[in-house]
Amino acid sequence: MLVLTRKQDEAIVIDGQITIRVLQLRGNRIRLGIEAPPDVVIRRGELAPLLAASGILEAVLAGSDSARSDEAD
Repeated sequence: MLVLTRKQDEAIVIDGQITIRVLQLRGNRIRLGIEAPPDVVIRRGELAPLLAASGILEAVLAGSDSARSDEAD
């Protein structure tokens, strides 16, 4: 695992395609912005096991139109 330190408004670029930017710092929470190509599936870590168990994640990865996406908080 690579561990980096970033300040507000600083970013990390992954493989020249994905940019993760620190948008806001508030107490012990941070708000991240993620820019990625449309074919990259991005899900919150705590939802991945639930989606996998329900079959939704596989449907999303397969490009199914019937899959529901999780809502951002």
